[in-house]
Amino acid sequence: MDSQSSLYDITINSITGEAINLNDFKGKKILFVNTASECGFTGQYEDLEKLHKTYKDKLVVIGIPCNQFGGQEPGTLTEIKTFCEVNYGVTFLMTEKVDVKGDNQHPLYAWLTKKELNGVKNSSVKWNFQKYLIDENGDYIDFYYSMTKPLSSKITKQL
Repeated sequence: MDSQSSLYDITINSITGEAINLNDFKGKKILFVNTASECGFTGQYEDLEKLHKTYKDKLVVIGIPCNQFGGQEPGTLTEIKTFCEVNYGVTFLMTEKVDVKGDNQHPLYAWLTKKELNGVKNSSVKWNFQKYLIDENGDYIDFYYSMTKPLSSKITKQL
């Protein structure tokens, strides 16, 4: 990817296999969260859903399953989808399972974690449920570690 490439040029598939066009979300903020079903932070699904329902007119929440931290997302996409719906009533967008770091890092996470691509800052994904907030124009706002709850004022004040 070129330096400061557009977030909207990146493709990722939904948990059911359809291509997600990030371009469709221009005009809304996007919160990307790498998720896992067997993590101490898994309960954040509940607040992510509340965030999604409360701010749906101006925010898109996208959950991104990842099995790179403690093997805490071992399930198939169908198992993950069912777990999220049954246990947390998740209706926000979920993607395919991806790597958020390392040699097979998904291009979305390359953009989110590399200043040369996002134009703002470098970061590394430390654990499940790390959050990245993007503005209405596809520009990087900031990231929040797992301990930051989805309904934290750190996030909601940006909305």
